[in-house]
Amino acid sequence: MPTADEIKQRIEAAIPGAHAEVEDYTGGGDHFRASVTAAAFAGRSRIEQHRLVYEVFGAEIGGPIHALALKTAVPSNAEADAAASAPTPSR
Repeated sequence: MPTADEIKQRIEAAIPGAHAEVEDYTGGGDHFRASVTAAAFAGRSRIEQHRLVYEVFGAEIGGPIHALALKTAVPSNAEADAAASAPTPSR
C-alpha cells in the first residue's frame, strides 16, 4: 500500500509544477485526502482537474488506494511569482 508521502511524490512528479499535501485520514493506509495546486489546472473544469490527478494512479484507485478525496486549485499570481523568484538550491 502506498503511503501519503509516496502519493504526494507521485502527484508532484506527474504534474509539472504541482504542489500536493496528502494525508491518510483514517490511518488505515487506503483512505487519503489531498490538496493539489498546479498551473496545469488553469482553464480546466474541476472534474478535469480531478481526472488529471486520478490518472496518475490508474487502477490503484478503488484498489490499494480505496479512496482519494481531492481539493484542487490553480496557484494565485502571488504564489506563482513567489515560486518563480525562489532561489534554487545549490549543489
